[in-house]
Amino acid sequence: MSDKQALYNQLKKLETEQRNSETMHIDLADPLEIVRLMNEQDKLVAEYVSSRKEQIAQAVTYAHEALAQGGRLIYTGAGTSGRLGVLDAAECPPTFGTRPDQVIGLIAGGREAMFVAQEGSEDLPEHGEKDIAHLNVSERDVVCGLAASGRTPYVLGTLEEAKRRGARTIMVCCVSAERVNLELKADVMIDIPVGPEVIMGSTRLKSATAQKMVCNMISTGAMVRLGKVYENVMVDLMLTNKKLVERSRRIITMFTDVDYDEASRLMMESGGKVKVALLMGLAKVSREEAEKQLEAHDGFIRAALQSYENK
Repeated sequence: MSDKQALYNQLKKLETEQRNSETMHIDLADPLEIVRLMNEQDKLVAEYVSSRKEQIAQAVTYAHEALAQGGRLIYTGAGTSGRLGVLDAAECPPTFGTRPDQVIGLIAGGREAMFVAQEGSEDLPEHGEKDIAHLNVSERDVVCGLAASGRTPYVLGTLEEAKRRGARTIMVCCVSAERVNLELKADVMIDIPVGPEVIMGSTRLKSATAQKMVCNMISTGAMVRLGKVYENVMVDLMLTNKKLVERSRRIITMFTDVDYDEASRLMMESGGKVKVALLMGLAKVSREEAEKQLEAHDGFIRAALQSYENK
């Protein structure tokens, strides 16, 4: 059997490559019906993701441990999956104050593939291996492969090279685990079989939604565990635009009950560090003392405040 015939046979079996019985008439539908059909299918995605809560929680643990010990969370993918990883990585610095090299997104075909499809690049596992080698991945890192089919050669190449280098590995796919390359032994397998897409094979739909939800949980969960959230508010955000500057002032006024001008003063004295400004306002301490206590309590505001209450 030729390689082309083997791939054809594999695709025939994938859930995402089947026809969806609920959308057979979509080509005859008016705009409202198209929207209704898509919305009904999208409603199912959260349920599919919910069925893999334990696996996703393990991925959160691995991502947290990697970042806590100076390692990195690295997403890899091709096409839509790759863009989702790059998107999640790009959002971490402004949202959580991470460095750009802490959460990274690799996409088959490189930067150009973010804007113009480079679909053929996903067929080369050696490109994935090279990208991982270029980052000098080690046992401190965790690599999360995103592949709707679970079979994308580029992604498998990244995971295999990452495992060879001692990094923990995560696979996020949208077909049943038994459909995935059986030679791949990821440390965490998050298989979310979303079933047939609204348009057969168009994995930018339900599959992409499922992968986006999982990426959100992994990165956000890790950041919460790193102390970058106080109650349910981001407190390590970077002041990279006017909106974030004003959001930071609002956060300070909300928690400390100071007015706008006092929040501005705290922000200035803290050097633009929201978390530090918050502790300064809540505990009535200097910047130096706030920084000292946050460092002593791994960046957690609650723990730092508790230390004052126990005195």
